Amino acid sequence: MTDSSKYYVFYDGDCGMCNFWVQWILKNDRRKQFLFSALQSDFGQKFLKERNLENRNLNTLYIWKPNLYYKTKSHAAFEIAKILGGKYKLFSNLSMLPSSLTDFFYDIVAKHRQNIAKQKCFLPSLEERKQFVY
Repeated sequence: MTDSSKYYVFYDGDCGMCNFWVQWILKNDRRKQFLFSALQSDFGQKFLKERNLENRNLNTLYIWKPNLYYKTKSHAAFEIAKILGGKYKLFSNLSMLPSSLTDFFYDIVAKHRQNIAKQKCFLPSLEERKQFVY
């Protein structure tokens, strides 16, 4: 069962860089607006399958607001910044650029993300675990 008041962030659970950003969002999400799910999890795979999205190539970030929308790649990152608000909202202004341009740079980083940040074992605190969906 999903919580339609939350934003779900789907990420590559085997990616050190992705895990770094999940930790960063957790730290900056003062209003506890986000829930997280690795794309490899049952919940993540169900999300992909229901939308006929690629379920093996896990280099895309998704943000989903149940019953409203989902966004991918750079526009998912811009949406996260917008939701976090404050100084991070400035980053969301990049969403005005063409998706073809911002996703081009997103894809370059995604292609090399395993080399940029090595996998680290991320163990959320007991409180943070409430924000993960498996």
